[in-house]
This record gives sequence, C-alpha cells and structure tokens, in this order.
Amino acid sequence: MKTRKLGQDLTVSAIGLGCMGMSFAYGAADEQESIRTLHRAVDLGVTFFDTAEVYGPYENEILLGKALKDVRDRVTIATKFGFRIAAGKSSSETITGVDGRPENARAVAEASLKRLGTDVIDLYYQHRVDPTVPIEETVGAMAELVRQGKVRALGLSEASAATIRRAHAVHPIAAVQSEYSLWTRDPEDEVLEVCRELGIGFVPYSPLGRGMLTGAIRKVDDLEQDDFRRNLPRFQAENLDANAALVETLAGIAKAKGVTAAQLALAWVLNQGDFIVPIPGARKLDHLEQNAAAAVIDLSVDELAMLGEAVSPSRVAGKRYSDASLALTNR
Repeated sequence: MKTRKLGQDLTVSAIGLGCMGMSFAYGAADEQESIRTLHRAVDLGVTFFDTAEVYGPYENEILLGKALKDVRDRVTIATKFGFRIAAGKSSSETITGVDGRPENARAVAEASLKRLGTDVIDLYYQHRVDPTVPIEETVGAMAELVRQGKVRALGLSEASAATIRRAHAVHPIAAVQSEYSLWTRDPEDEVLEVCRELGIGFVPYSPLGRGMLTGAIRKVDDLEQDDFRRNLPRFQAENLDANAALVETLAGIAKAKGVTAAQLALAWVLNQGDFIVPIPGARKLDHLEQNAAAAVIDLSVDELAMLGEAVSPSRVAGKRYSDASLALTNR
C-alpha cells in the first residue's frame, strides 16, 4: 500500500484501521475474528492502527497489544487520553467528563504502554480538549513524554483551529483527528487549512459515516440493541429514510465506476489531500479488504465535485452527534 506522512516523523499506510468497533460502541464483537482482521490488515500493508484507553474501556488497547505483538516493529499505533473514566460502572456509563490535566496525560500514557505491551506509543492524542486546562499545559506534559522516549509524536482530536495553533507552538503536532467524510465536512471550515499550513497530518475517523455510506444500514433494526449509533440523530428512524436515499445515489455512482459505495466514499476522502490518512473501522475480513483496495482509486476533479454535491452535508438529515457530544468538539 502507498504511504503518507503525519507531521515530520511518522510515515504510515495511506489508509489506517480504526479499531474502536472491535471492543466498543457497535455491539458484540468476536475477538478471534478481530485478531484475524488485524493480522490480515498487516498482510495488506496497513501499518497504522488507532485505539484509545476509553474503547472498552481499556479492552481495545489490550487486544491490539496481543494481536500486534509479533509485528510491533512494522506498525504505528496511535492511542488517546483525555476522558475521565469512572471505575466500576458499565461501559455505557464510564465516561464522566474530560480530563486534560498534565497528571492524567502522564498516568494514562503509563497505563497504555502496559496494556499495549510496548515501550513507546507512536502517536499520543488528546481525545477531547479540556476547556478547564490551558492547552499549553496539557501539550507541555505530552511533550515531556516525548523527551522521556515514551511517546514518539503528539496529536489532538476534534480540536479547533485556534487550539491547534496554540498546541503546535508548544510542541510540533503530528496529526489532528476529527470526523470527516462525504456527509460530515466540519474540518473544511478551518482545520484542514491549518493542517496544510503547519505541516500537520489529518486523520479522518468515521470516513464511511459510521457505516452508513457503505449502504449496509437502511433501518434502525439493522443495528444491534447496544449499538451506540441508535442514539445518534442521523440514525434515528425519522432521519434514516432520507439518509438512505442519499446513500442509494452514492451506490449508483459507485456501481457505474465498478467499485463499492464504501470504496468510493473512502477514495473521495483520500483525494482531498496527500496529508490525509483516513482510519475506517472494520471488524470483518471482507470489509477490511474492500477498504484497503480504495487506496488505488483515483478521482478526477469533476468526479470529486460531483460526489461532493451528490452527498452534500446540506442534504443529510440530523446532526452527527447529540448536542452534549457536539459541545466537546471544535474547542
């Protein structure tokens, strides 16, 4: 697979793998199938794997540590800190707020290193910006982890352009992660331009619209009862019909091009810039293989514009998150 750079020091596969769904949020997962998928990803040339302490919580980091142990020198692992997690509660109740304190950045890094079974975290993100802690203090603590050799590079997730600039002035930021896809384009307002200007890689999560852009979801009953998408506005019954119709348009365009809807949606993201490395999730081998194949799809300027209009966010019904979750973004 072709590679791309995140910041100055990280070279990764053009498409990474978002691992959250293997342990968290999307209903029950099969650990052995997940491990087979992770191993197949490496075989396909995928070198960039994304996790976080809160996925599980903790379980996803443990899974990656186990599955990638024998190929650790060939892969780049990103993990995240930044939420306050209450011990002893069910997974749906564990997140009780954000925590960007320097002591939390240090403590989570130590715990993540142990769970991942590694000596260094390749990319360490602040998962959400904590408005009660100056970003300079948080990034200062993260930078100290780099100096200690425990972290290779730093990242931010769902941060505003202004925060990215302030953080980058303290220590180079290698990557900014935010939701970005054909139907979610908030980063186009300011964040993508700041990343281009400062030489920061951009890592879109949910580049397939949390699975919606694959065409596999048409009604609420397609989601398991404990799937967190049931709580997202775009997946509510009153919005799904309109959104499914948009995906039908995408699927028709994809069929004419001889690719799947998922591949076309990923290709659109990849073609927005060579500093962009999407991390679609995949829990099954066939989904992973389809996604990886999108790395070689080239789109013309006219095709990009046509797709951008066909699945414009202005046509999408519902917000990407609840108002409470949206309040944690772009800070």
